[in-house]
Amino acid sequence: METISSGSPQPAIGDLYSDECPCREILNLVASKWATLIIGRLEDGPLRFGQLRRAIGGITQKMLTQTLRRLEQDGLVHREVLAHMRPPQVEYSLTELGQSVTEPLAAIRDWSEQHLPDVQAARQRFEEMQPS
Repeated sequence: METISSGSPQPAIGDLYSDECPCREILNLVASKWATLIIGRLEDGPLRFGQLRRAIGGITQKMLTQTLRRLEQDGLVHREVLAHMRPPQVEYSLTELGQSVTEPLAAIRDWSEQHLPDVQAARQRFEEMQPS
């Protein structure tokens, strides 16, 4: 398996365990809470900014804007200005690359929901074991 090396003009597979691997930036984005939730909401089709904001409880306008911008920059989300609407609207959708990450992220979201009681119980046990 070829890994990324400096000066290599050919595409290569990264090594997340290397502190110099740019793959870590990608992992940091797609594994972030907000990106995971945005991608999940866009799985069913395009949404406008306001629709996304209402669909994701707790996200601020600033965080939604920043995360959408990063997802667009990395090729996971497509931003389209609907100029024919008055006022013009912006719609977001997943690209083919964005669609390719939906299954693993759905598994993480499902695991989080299914194992919430287990994690809460573990936290409780941990707290009970801590000295006062």
